[in-house]
Amino acid sequence: MAHFAKVENKIVTQVIVAEPVFFDNFIDESPGEWIQTSYNTRFGIHYEPGTDTPSADQSKALRKNYAAVGFTYDKERDAFYGPQPFPSWILNEDTCMWEPPVAQPNADGDERYEWNEENQSWDPVETE
Repeated sequence: MAHFAKVENKIVTQVIVAEPVFFDNFIDESPGEWIQTSYNTRFGIHYEPGTDTPSADQSKALRKNYAAVGFTYDKERDAFYGPQPFPSWILNEDTCMWEPPVAQPNADGDERYEWNEENQSWDPVETE
């Protein structure tokens, strides 16, 4: 099975699973372009299915990240990436993932942090 994303005006509007030989049965005639995406590609790396083990064959890595509805498809980078979470975050050109201007602190145990855009810092989240 293969995954395909429908892209309209650079935005993913639909993702389907189809056998490539039957793909034509699933596409519609509405405006947009169908582009293959890989469920096993994250951060520009292809992983063995269902694992966090990078594949020996990295030629299987498709378009930096698995597409999702609302993602952008950038033709120049041939990559899918999610919406920018905060105005200060910058797109990493190698992974096509958004990164904060300040690295998130390493959490110990149950510690969690959330981004504070106003202060450009990570604030601890109080847990019960």
